[in-house]
Amino acid sequence: MKKIRILVTGGAGFLGSHLCDRLIQCGNDVICVDNLYTGNKDNIRHLLDNPYFEFIRHDVINPIYVECDQIYHLACPASPVHYQKDPIYTTKTSMYGAMNLLGLAKRTGARILLSSTSEVYGDPECNPQVESYRGSVNTIGPRSCYDEGKRVAETLFFDYHRKHKVDIKVMRIFNTYGPKMDIGDGRVVSNFIVQALKNEDITIYGNGTQTRSFCYVDDLIDGMIRLMNSEDGFTGPVNIGNPNEFTIKQLAERVIELTESLSHLVYEDLPVDDPVQRRPDITLAKKILEWEPQIQINDGLKRTIDYFKNQINLKNDK
Repeated sequence: MKKIRILVTGGAGFLGSHLCDRLIQCGNDVICVDNLYTGNKDNIRHLLDNPYFEFIRHDVINPIYVECDQIYHLACPASPVHYQKDPIYTTKTSMYGAMNLLGLAKRTGARILLSSTSEVYGDPECNPQVESYRGSVNTIGPRSCYDEGKRVAETLFFDYHRKHKVDIKVMRIFNTYGPKMDIGDGRVVSNFIVQALKNEDITIYGNGTQTRSFCYVDDLIDGMIRLMNSEDGFTGPVNIGNPNEFTIKQLAERVIELTESLSHLVYEDLPVDDPVQRRPDITLAKKILEWEPQIQINDGLKRTIDYFKNQINLKNDK
């Protein structure tokens, strides 16, 4: 069987590196593109000697010229700490990155998937969020660079699809966690686990009653690949995430329990425009992709805790 040549942008990041692993395991020829702004070469180091894996250090703000059959476009700072560090760069990455990769897909005839985000829904006025909901987004707030950047990227994808017949897939990713998360990325799961393992106070922003739902990375990657390979002209957008909802305080208490930590909860002000609720309606994913999450929160957290234990031990040994 002929190997499929697949381009993964942001391939050295958290999700991208898991995707590269899975695609290589499935017998594909993978080109990983990353400028290492937030990605980490250690995430893909074990693949560098594989003859069917190629790493290119490149910023998707600039065009890239390769031959490929499929494109997974994941490149963009994704955590608030990273995307707010240089918000103008974040917006440019979303907009120019989408244009450049869509241009590549148009030239090569490749199918292209956009990793969009639940952030396009903003601070939602409905719960759970369905794909038809148009969102409640502040266009001028500190999170806008990411929220609006992804909304523009979705717009470009559908305009290229309508005008140039580019074969697109659009995936709205909800909160995802697992091994290879950056220890300092500021996301709630990594924050809580690292603080708990160090027996430090666990910081909750707001009163802890705001809700989230968390999808383990293996489930997310399965949904992503199913979407890419779906037929019958299905473009999305489609929500991929875990619909099991619980409060941030409940998550913190679960992490303390699983790590047997001595940490205490402390509360700080909620950041501007931080959504009160975030939960996907995955009816469409179940129907079209026959996908739903399989890994329960305790199992996923245990695997993630083990990963961060090793990371902290390695750091302490240096």
